[in-house]
Amino acid sequence: MSQYYDLGDRTLWNPSNGTSRLFMSQVTVYQAEVGLPSGIGPMEADECQIDPVAFAAFVDALLAWHSKTRHAVMATMSEGFVATVLALAEIASIEVSWQGAKRAESHYLKTASDPHAKEWTAELQQKSRELVRHMAP
Repeated sequence: MSQYYDLGDRTLWNPSNGTSRLFMSQVTVYQAEVGLPSGIGPMEADECQIDPVAFAAFVDALLAWHSKTRHAVMATMSEGFVATVLALAEIASIEVSWQGAKRAESHYLKTASDPHAKEWTAELQQKSRELVRHMAP
């Protein structure tokens, strides 16, 4: 069994029920963190609609929130969800605003006491691109 994430009459993603259940639970958590609705509608009869305008705003807010996270455990925990949302945005042809994240990264690298601080935006972009191959119907 599987569930459908649709944008109008186009299916963006068709994960298993377990994957979808975990994803929807995380959507609820991160909506509260960023203070915005995700634009991902309720799952009814194994289908949900995605509002592209609300989803685009959520994606940008989520990326901005993630870019400000300096707590290693929180960043690691959220990275998978953020990459999944970015992949879903790419499948939906929603343009993501990376400028704020790159500015935050640049500022962090200049001020970090860790000389091995890595550039995470490129890695996150790569992770989300890899997920697209697994998510696209």
